[in-house]
Amino acid sequence: MGRIPIRHLSPQQPENRWPATSYLGEVVPFEATVFREGHGIIGAELLLTHPDGAETVHPMRLIGAGTDRWRAELVSEQLGRHRWRVRAFSDDWASWLHAATIKIGAGDDPELIFAAGAELLERIAGKTAADARAAFRDADSPAAARLKVATDRRLTALIARHPIRSLVTESETLELEVQTARAAVGAWYEFFPRSEGAKRLADGSWKSGTLRTAAKRLPAVAAMGFDVVYLPPIHPIGRTHRKGPNNSTVAGPLDPGSPWAIGAAEGGHDAIHPELGTLTDFRYFVKQAEANGLEIALDLALQASPDHPWVAEHPEWFTQRPDGSIAYAENPPKKYQDIYPINFDRDPDGIRAEVLRIVELWISRGIRIFRVDNPHTKPLDFWEWLLGDVADRHPEVVFLAEAFTRPAMLYSLAGAGFHQSYSYFTWRNTKEELTEFLTEIAGESADYLRPNLFVNTPDILTEYLQFGGPAAYKVRAAIAATGSPSWGVYAGYELFEDVARPGSEENIDNEKYEYKQRDWAGAEAAGRSLAPYLTMLNRVRAEHPALRQLRNLRTHWSDDDAVLVYTKHLDGAFTASGRPDTLIVVANLDPHSVRETMVHLDLEAIGLQPGDTFAVRELVTGARWTWGSSNYVRLDAFVEPVHILAIDPKGR
Repeated sequence: MGRIPIRHLSPQQPENRWPATSYLGEVVPFEATVFREGHGIIGAELLLTHPDGAETVHPMRLIGAGTDRWRAELVSEQLGRHRWRVRAFSDDWASWLHAATIKIGAGDDPELIFAAGAELLERIAGKTAADARAAFRDADSPAAARLKVATDRRLTALIARHPIRSLVTESETLELEVQTARAAVGAWYEFFPRSEGAKRLADGSWKSGTLRTAAKRLPAVAAMGFDVVYLPPIHPIGRTHRKGPNNSTVAGPLDPGSPWAIGAAEGGHDAIHPELGTLTDFRYFVKQAEANGLEIALDLALQASPDHPWVAEHPEWFTQRPDGSIAYAENPPKKYQDIYPINFDRDPDGIRAEVLRIVELWISRGIRIFRVDNPHTKPLDFWEWLLGDVADRHPEVVFLAEAFTRPAMLYSLAGAGFHQSYSYFTWRNTKEELTEFLTEIAGESADYLRPNLFVNTPDILTEYLQFGGPAAYKVRAAIAATGSPSWGVYAGYELFEDVARPGSEENIDNEKYEYKQRDWAGAEAAGRSLAPYLTMLNRVRAEHPALRQLRNLRTHWSDDDAVLVYTKHLDGAFTASGRPDTLIVVANLDPHSVRETMVHLDLEAIGLQPGDTFAVRELVTGARWTWGSSNYVRLDAFVEPVHILAIDPKGR
C-alpha cells in the first residue's frame, strides 16, 4: 500500500490473469479509487505507455462526491499491448488555497496562512512565483488583495505547468490489449452456401448450390447493411451415420448431411466440399465479398465425422470405448452419431500442431474471422495457447466463441482470448431478464467479454419467436442491433421462419440437414419480408457512433412491466461532429398488445440536467416530439413495437 491508497483499478480482468481488452474506436474509462486520510485535497492522473513505448499523461477527475472514484476516458487509437498505471498525489497548492479562502475570510491568523503559501511557492522558480511570494509576505497589503494574487491567471497557469505536489504514489501497472475494431463491432449474417442456388430436380432430388451461386446473394446481404457473412463448415461431409432430415438417424442416398460432420474421402478441415466448388471458387467468393464491403467468417469446428482422414491417421486423437469403437458426440438428450469429438488430452502436441496448421491455411486463403463451434467442449488452456499464438502473428484475426455454456466457462473463454462470444441473449425475453442482461454486459465484464447478440441460429428458435409473429422479430432485432456493437441473424429471419420441429427449439426442416430454397425477392415484393427493417437498423448503427460502444448502455424505467427502456450516449468529445450522440430505445416486449405507459429517464446518464427538455426524432417512423425526464409512450405491437429515438442536440 503506497502513501496514498490507490485501489480497485479498472479496466482489468478478474484475478488480472490476462490483459483487459479494448478495440479501435472504443472509449475506455480508466478508473481507480484514490483517497487519503484527513481533509487534504488530492489529485490523480493516468500514465499510459503505448505499444511503441511512448508515455502520455492524462488528468483524472473525481466522478462522484464522496465516492473517491477517479476516471479518465480515452479513445483506443493504436493496436497492441498498452501498459497503464495511476499516479496519485497530495495537491498541496489546492489544499492551501482551499484553507486560505476559508481562514482568511474569517480573519483566522492570515499572516501564518500567507507564510505557508509563500513557502509552497518556493518550489517554483521564475518571476511570476517570486512576485506572488513577495505579495504574500507584504503585511501592509490588505489580506483580500493578497489572496487575490493566488488566483491570478498567470500564477494559475504556472502552477498547472509545474504542480506543487507531495506524497506522490503510483499504482501497480496493468495491461490493456487494443484489438481491431471488427473484434467488437459488426453486423453478421449467416447463410448456408449450399442452399443459395440449390434446385429441386424433377425426380425430387436436389442439385446443391455452389460458392459461385452463393456469391450472387452477397449484394443483397450488403444492401441490408451487414458487414460479415458467416459460413457454416464448407468442408466435405461424412457419409457414415449421416443424419437425415430433422436430425433423423436414417439418411437417404441424396441427403446432404450436416456440415458439422466434417471429413470424408475427399478431405478434412483443409478441403472444400466438391459440391460447393474448388479453391478457385472459394477465392472468387471471398473476392466478391470484398467487392461488396463484406468480410467472411468461417466456421472452425474441431471435430470429425467417422470418415475424416484423422480417424484413420490419428485414432489416438479420439476416445475409444471399451468395445473398441470411438465415442460420438452427445449433449443429452441430443446425440450426434455422425460426429466424433477430439480428445485433447491424447497427443496434445500433435493436435495443437494440426489445428494451428488449419487456421494458418485458411488465413492464407483470405479468412480473418473464425466462428468457433462449441469452444466450451475443448480445454481452456488449448484456447489460451492457440488464440495467443495466432494473435502474435495475426493481430487482425478475430475469433467468435459459440459458447452457450455455464458462466464460468463463458467468461473464461473470453478472458483467455476470444474476441466475441455468443451469450444468453436469445433466452432473455422479459423486461426483468433483459434489464439484468443489458446491465451485466455493459458492466465489469465489458473489460474483456464482448457479446455478439445473434437473434437466432439454425439450432435456436425460441418460443418468443415461434409464437410472437412479426412484432417479436422486430423487437428482438431492434434490441440486438442497438444493445451491442455486434449482432447477427441467421438467414430466414427476415422471412419470419417460425415453425419449430415438435418438441424442440429449432426450425422444422432444419437447414443443417437439408437444402432450403427461399424466395427472397418474392417475399419482399409482397411486403412479407423483414429485410427493410433490418436495413433500417443497420443504417442507424452506421449513422450513430454511440451504438459502436458497449460500456455506455444504461437502463431506465417505465411504469409497464412489458416496456423496456435503455439509452446509448456518447459525449461530443468522442464524436467526429463534436456533438453528443444519444439514442433512447423503448421496446414493447409483448408482441400481442398495445402498450401505453410513462417512461422515466435519468437525464444525467445521458449528459443532461434534471428539468431539461429536448427534441427527439423517431428513427423508425420519422416522428418528432419534445421529451423530458418523464414521457408518455404508446407502442402498438401490430404497427411498430419499438421506438428508436435520437436526441437532436440542436433542438434543446
